[in-house]
Amino acid sequence: MRTKQEIVDEARGWLGTPYVHQASVRGAGADCLGLLRGVWRAVMGHEPEAVPVYSMDWSEPQGEERMWAAARRHLIEKSPEEMVPGDVLLFRMRDAAVAKHLGIVSARDPLRFIHAYTGHGVVENTLSEPWLRRVVACFEFPLEDL
Repeated sequence: MRTKQEIVDEARGWLGTPYVHQASVRGAGADCLGLLRGVWRAVMGHEPEAVPVYSMDWSEPQGEERMWAAARRHLIEKSPEEMVPGDVLLFRMRDAAVAKHLGIVSARDPLRFIHAYTGHGVVENTLSEPWLRRVVACFEFPLEDL
């Protein structure tokens, strides 16, 4: 796979996967990072680094932006205003908290994204104003490296 549309198609293939913390198995369980990891494996191949065990509140006590740093290591950062389907969004769920929720932009009009969260599993939602306010970064897959 080498296109942004293939990223979206792969992410849509995960819809309905139940939410399971730290999991990354299509149809069996995933959290938001697990969804991104699974899409990465399908599009890019092997994961670029091992993901350590993490708790639900990981990196919050230290205030470390671990997910943002990891995204910068493996994805290409761009302005959120330039988001297009196939891009990865990073969200800060609470003011002053670390950014630790991910989603994949799936459509432009209206803006939609695919993500996994507790109680819902992998779903596709409208990227409404409440969600847009939480976006702190946007990234694209390094497809040209394939």
